[in-house]
Amino acid sequence: MIREDLRNVAIIAHVDHGKTTLVDGLLEQGGAYHENQATSDRVMDSGALEKERGITILAKNTAIRYGDKKINVIDTPGHADFGGEVERILKMVNGVILLVDAAEGPMPQTRFVLRKAMELNHRIIVVVNKIDRPDARVHEVIDEVLELLIDLNATDEQLDSPMLFCSGRAGTASFSPDEEGKDLIPLLDTIVDYIPAPEGEADEPLQLLVSSIDYSDYVGKIGIGRIERGTLSVNQEVSVCNFHSDASPRRSKIVSIYQFDGLSRSAVQSATVGDIVCFSGVEELSIGDTLCVPSCVEPLEFVKVSEPTMEMTFSVNDSPFAGKEGKFVTSRQIRDRLYKETLKDVSLRVSDGDTTDSFKVAGRGEMHLSILIETMRREGYELCCSTPRVLYKTIDGTLHEPIERVSIDVPEESVGAVVQKLGSRKGELLDMTSTGSRTRLEYLIPSRCLFGYRSEFMTDTKGEGILNTLFDGYQPFKGEVVTRFTGSLIASEDGEATSYGLFNTQDRGAMFIGVQTPVYEGMIVGECPKMEDIVVNVCKKKHLTAVRSKGADEALILTPPRSMSLEQAIEYIAEDELIEVTPKSLRLRKKILNTQNRLKAQAKLK
Repeated sequence: MIREDLRNVAIIAHVDHGKTTLVDGLLEQGGAYHENQATSDRVMDSGALEKERGITILAKNTAIRYGDKKINVIDTPGHADFGGEVERILKMVNGVILLVDAAEGPMPQTRFVLRKAMELNHRIIVVVNKIDRPDARVHEVIDEVLELLIDLNATDEQLDSPMLFCSGRAGTASFSPDEEGKDLIPLLDTIVDYIPAPEGEADEPLQLLVSSIDYSDYVGKIGIGRIERGTLSVNQEVSVCNFHSDASPRRSKIVSIYQFDGLSRSAVQSATVGDIVCFSGVEELSIGDTLCVPSCVEPLEFVKVSEPTMEMTFSVNDSPFAGKEGKFVTSRQIRDRLYKETLKDVSLRVSDGDTTDSFKVAGRGEMHLSILIETMRREGYELCCSTPRVLYKTIDGTLHEPIERVSIDVPEESVGAVVQKLGSRKGELLDMTSTGSRTRLEYLIPSRCLFGYRSEFMTDTKGEGILNTLFDGYQPFKGEVVTRFTGSLIASEDGEATSYGLFNTQDRGAMFIGVQTPVYEGMIVGECPKMEDIVVNVCKKKHLTAVRSKGADEALILTPPRSMSLEQAIEYIAEDELIEVTPKSLRLRKKILNTQNRLKAQAKLK
């Protein structure tokens, strides 16, 4: 059976190349909105964090009606840390739209997602987007895309992939770089003509591979996947099995079935081969499971998602302020929330830590883990997080470490500072090209050597630099390297910070807190420019006397404190420090809060 009325396609690209904006245009021209309906930009980025940061974190499904055809479109994340989302989604589609920025050209994540699509032999439509940018260099980008395809050993058919030229914001597409488009009809026509229609045996026993999981307070877990074989109906008895598990199949019953229609889901009684559906009623469900009929249990193999490269320890908050701001503070609540997240995020690994109150959480990168922490924080969780650690591997008796491929775009005057810093962090320069007033650098560098570098990078490039990373592989350990050259200013007692105490402390280094901030012994209140920790008293009050000196009543001028985002805090902290995360606050602290105990522990290490 060939479903000529249906096409399944995913949009893949590097971060900020315009995937979600292009989907906006396809939805608008595909009739997803009523005539006078109010619309918003990046409508597929439905999460609050996605809206705030301007990035896609979770892959989203939608469907467009074009003539008598239905096109299921999946919008995917572009950030390397969420590559696991892209890898599992590619099993649901028959082809991909590869988006490339007309100015930036192919970037590290472009290579990664294209390689994954080619491994599955998907058909590729190349779209050069943002051709209306003033700095667009369309013809050079065409050559770079062809070079990338050759580099990835593309077949003759893949080298002949159709190429279109779009402006996602304007909602136009054309077949020629020199011709201005009127709408996105050329792209829709190409999808219908070039992407193969799903096919399979509708009369055979059911096979449905679960590629995504959603959750509803009303119906519980909702599985999302494509029907590979047979038909799925409401109230149907199914067996849930997994190709990579030895567990015996579990019986369950389908309660409801939904199909995507524009931005909404519509309930249906049954669906057949090629349909991407949502279903409820199966409670014990995880990504990679297969639904079959009980009489014919044949699990489908799930794509092997790349392993995590970085790990952090999440633990119960044991500071003096514990439990004051959070709703969920116990180890059981944190543990349940972390293991629940692994059901939705296939590239996350959670294991019990060295103590009963701690958990090891491994992910793809700092942003991957920081998004999880921020999400938990907004849900009311309170916890402590350690500094990130890379996950080493022993290969043929030699210690290997993860290596990142770093792509950097900086103004010419900043090249010297960037090259010097990356050289001292064991970076290996692969390529350097200049275009106008900007220079593109490509490096291979150990993952651990990038910790704490992003904030330095933004300072060195005056905020104009662009830095992108992608996991490249494992290489032999490169040797020890120092990545932090500063110490911490640590509060000596519990209390509230006073202007007098801060005024006397600010000469020691940059402060992280302002007046009347509650502090406790062991809390980090500032940064020391030397590589040593200094204990300071920011709660000190002025000694009052009967005799007033000449400058007694002069106003104390305080330097504004430096505030840190969660990512900056993760980059900043050292091995013996933690981040205290609550719904209202982020605090930096030492693992051992008591000053005497901390000094004794340091003396033992020496």
